[in-house]
Amino acid sequence: MKQGGKLIIFSAPSGSGKTTIVRHLLAQPELNLAFSVSATSRECRGEEKEGNHYYFMTLSEFKSHIKNDDFLEWEEVYRDNFYGTLKSEVERLWAEGKNVIFDIDVAGGLRIKKKYPEVTLAVFVKPPSVDELKIRLKKRSTESEEKINMRIAKASVELATAPQFDKIIKNYNLEEALKEAHTMVADYIGVTPSFEKDKPTK
Repeated sequence: MKQGGKLIIFSAPSGSGKTTIVRHLLAQPELNLAFSVSATSRECRGEEKEGNHYYFMTLSEFKSHIKNDDFLEWEEVYRDNFYGTLKSEVERLWAEGKNVIFDIDVAGGLRIKKKYPEVTLAVFVKPPSVDELKIRLKKRSTESEEKINMRIAKASVELATAPQFDKIIKNYNLEEALKEAHTMVADYIGVTPSFEKDKPTK
């Protein structure tokens, strides 16, 4: 893969708030970010749109891409539920002159960091507690109790990987977490965060 801009990874157990943080950062023009849309073999949920939330594929299509080495990283997150990052997606965004931001599971995030350590900032978003995660997942009302319990079991394992990331953000207070993430990414890219520019000069 031909290198371009920077890679910014946000990983966390499901329900930690990483998607909210990523959306906030994408809205900051000075960061020049573009979102890397993942591919998945799972069914489309609710209001999800093809090419916007995910590239939806059949299981056989996904496996064919694995065979052709089309993925930067991929993982079978749950049985026959594959997720991955297409190399072509990152190359497309780099060609547009963008820094690429990922909202990705822990294993995938660490794989990308390992492949491109010199251009990658890997951030782990930590929830207040596993109990709080369960409350957040139940509030979503998008999954069965069984699926939520699977996610909680996975979260305990994922939390143990936090030290392998470059930075850890504790998402106990969303406003503070958003500001911390904004500052972190701006520092890494080498720009001044917009909220600093807006401060009145003394």
